[in-house]
Order: sequence, then structure tokens, then C-alpha cells
Amino acid sequence: MIKILIVEDNFFLQKALEEKLSNFSDIIIKDIAQNGEEALVILEKNHVVDLILMDIEMPKMNGIKATEIIKSKYPQIKIVIITVFDNDENIFNAIKAGADGYLLKETKAEKIYEAIGETLSGGAAMSPSIAMKTLKFLKNPVVFEDLETPEQIALSDREIEVLEQLSQGLKNQAIADNLFISFSTVKKHIENIYKKLQAHNRIELIQKAKQNKLL
Repeated sequence: MIKILIVEDNFFLQKALEEKLSNFSDIIIKDIAQNGEEALVILEKNHVVDLILMDIEMPKMNGIKATEIIKSKYPQIKIVIITVFDNDENIFNAIKAGADGYLLKETKAEKIYEAIGETLSGGAAMSPSIAMKTLKFLKNPVVFEDLETPEQIALSDREIEVLEQLSQGLKNQAIADNLFISFSTVKKHIENIYKKLQAHNRIELIQKAKQNKLL
């Protein structure tokens, strides 16, 4: 079963999202928070959650700040932003905070379900318009303030090969098949690459790799 935490301050949008997810028997809505602070309290009591559907504009603590804190405390939890806002600043800040995906609230139930599965498999699910804006970021990278200089980051030949496969959007099993190595070996290489580049998700990983001329 997939355990979901919904973080949404609007009661009607919260109920609409619950209704959309109720169609899928393998999803459990474990809890609901009205804002980022409340989400953190819930997770401190029990952080056995697979994925968070996170709104952006909320009182007390917005979704971007909450994403940043949750990712630092519970990096294993996937976070998908689900919002009405598709402006460049929010997308960029969400990615920088560590969001694993970005959906618009108009997204239909089936697409949200697919996005959850894709994210839990290591992908980066996005609404089409968001994906286009993100591609612009990749073509014209934004400089992160804490970005390491190229000479400080060294990847092994195999890590470079795995990174190149990741940049093509391939999932872990496909990478393992292409490089004739085990799934667990691919997973270990990816963990090392994330650690070396200090990235929170694939989008940020590829962006930092390009900035450091590793791709």
C-alpha cells in the first residue's frame, strides 16, 4: 500500500484531492495537514509515509519551506508539489527545495495516480506545462548559491555512465540492463552521485551535473 500525506489548507481542494485518490485501492491517505508546520508535527510523531502531496501557498509555513525541511529530515519521503501556481519562481524554488515532482491541481485523477507511481519509481512527474518550463531551466541553468566548483566534484567512470543514463530519463532497472550491472549496484551508484552533487532530485541532479560539466 502507498501511504500518502496531503498538505493543503483549502478544505474543498483537500476533499477534491481525497476523492480523486479514493478511486485507487492501493493508496491510503495516512493523514492531512493544513500547512507546513502541521505536516512537520505529523511526521515527527510518525514519518512512515511514502509520498507527500504538497500545496505551496499556505499559512504559517508554505509548501516550499516545508519541502526543504522535510527533505533534510526525511530524505526517503517523496514530495510532489500540487498547486495552481505555475510561475517560474515557484517551480525553480520547489526544485531547489527538493521536490520530486510538480503537478497542477487541474490534473485528472488517473494522471495524479500515474505521477505517484512514477515518482516512487525514481522519476520526476510533472504536468506538461511545468515540464516545458523545467526544460528551459536545464537549457539555461540557474546558478545555485551553494554549488560546488567543478574541480571539487569527481565522479568515477561508472558513475558518469550511470549519470548519462539518468539524464536520458531512464529508470534504475533500464540503466542496470543497459550497463549489464545489477539493480542494487545502479542504486548504490545513484546514491553516490546524489551525495557528491548534493542534489535532492533528478532535475536538480542533472542541472548541477551540467553546471559542473559532467554532462
